Amino acid sequence: MTDLTTLLEVGGPVAAFGGGAAYARAKHPAAYWSTVGLPISTVRLLSSYGSVMEACGLTVPPSRLRVLAVKATTRREVRPVPPRRGIIRPTSTGLRLRLRLAPGQEPADVAASAERLRHAWGVHAVYVTTVKPGVVELRLVGFNVLRRVRMPRKVGGGFLKVPVALREDATPFLRDYRTIPHQLTLGATLSGKSMYLRHLITGLAAQSVALVGIDCKRGVELAPFAPRLSALATNPEQAAELLPALVKEMEDRYDLIKARQGITADTLDEEITSDIWGLSENQRPVPVVLFVDEVAELFLTATRKDEERRDEMVTQLIRLAQLGRAAGIYREVCGQRFGAELGKGATMLRAQLTGRVCHRVNDEASAKMALGDIAPEAVLAACAIAPESPGLAVAGDTSGGWSRIRTPYLSLGDAAETCRESAHLVPDLPALRFFRPDVPVRPVEAPVPPVVRPRPATD
Repeated sequence: MTDLTTLLEVGGPVAAFGGGAAYARAKHPAAYWSTVGLPISTVRLLSSYGSVMEACGLTVPPSRLRVLAVKATTRREVRPVPPRRGIIRPTSTGLRLRLRLAPGQEPADVAASAERLRHAWGVHAVYVTTVKPGVVELRLVGFNVLRRVRMPRKVGGGFLKVPVALREDATPFLRDYRTIPHQLTLGATLSGKSMYLRHLITGLAAQSVALVGIDCKRGVELAPFAPRLSALATNPEQAAELLPALVKEMEDRYDLIKARQGITADTLDEEITSDIWGLSENQRPVPVVLFVDEVAELFLTATRKDEERRDEMVTQLIRLAQLGRAAGIYREVCGQRFGAELGKGATMLRAQLTGRVCHRVNDEASAKMALGDIAPEAVLAACAIAPESPGLAVAGDTSGGWSRIRTPYLSLGDAAETCRESAHLVPDLPALRFFRPDVPVRPVEAPVPPVVRPRPATD
């Protein structure tokens, strides 16, 4: 009886702790990792590092000098040598450590064993990056960071760099317009494409950038951000007038660059430039970011006159894509579908869009439009996105690299308020004054009279 009582007294707290840990792991994975998962995974890594590396084939035979030294000092068996391990650095989402590869090894060998390392050390995922020749970094992620997105405190943004989402390896996904000037973003209805666009606009709203929008859905997507927009077109007719103005602005900027070059025999190398970033700050025009929402609406035609307008707009979009980067004009093209079936010039336009972001789509052909020329694995990953995960997407570029990302939630009201607060940063571009959207004035609320009336003054 005494033993049973003691067992109940000990088993009660243990069961409560186990239940609490299971609840925290399901509902609060970050807290569970910091309190339980991190110590357990660290102990597993330290105790089984050598055996795990040997089982994964990441060890090499010891050198002859090492064999002689071991036999001369001890009688133990000479085992293969694993990569030299650096200091384990815990993070809020996992672990980080560096490995110095043994002679004859390459980073691809470690990357091929990432799934084995994940199971051996009990973490959610393992990612391998090359730091320098002979040194790789293992990033161990303790839980699914894309299930409930929390952006890190240090995101490393900057001018024309917007931290818009979180990668599956717990690092921020930056939309860098200086590196990738033009991008194609695809996604079906309720896939999170609008949320991605909100983060881009709010991230650029606080910077010295001109924002231009083409929203053929009567402006329902971009009209809430009108206080921060330098121009807005809400139908194909207005877009047909706005695009020539942007092309004229681009040509004027090239004339400015040409006039400021003045190359002579005594001109310094640093004064010779072929884009606006080589100009001095007082001469450099502000960058322009063009957002095109539902680009397919620009391609749809009903009459021959519409076809002529469509061909003209597509030609201007292609010109902006081919020549806009040096003039500081960048584009963000969004839509549900985009491919050759849209009409003449669609394939050529897509080829100019270096960056690709594909949310959940309704068919495999749409995923191939965005990612088919990057990697087949990226197409399969995009097709596997569930409708219950809005904001989840596959991001890549034409270099072949890709990763899963997810955009955190941002309400339309908060995004619109950010644009209203930064309305004073709208630059003055004479070529776009005619297209500046009308911003309704907020009604001034009358002060509410106090409920308690003051006591009348007496002698």
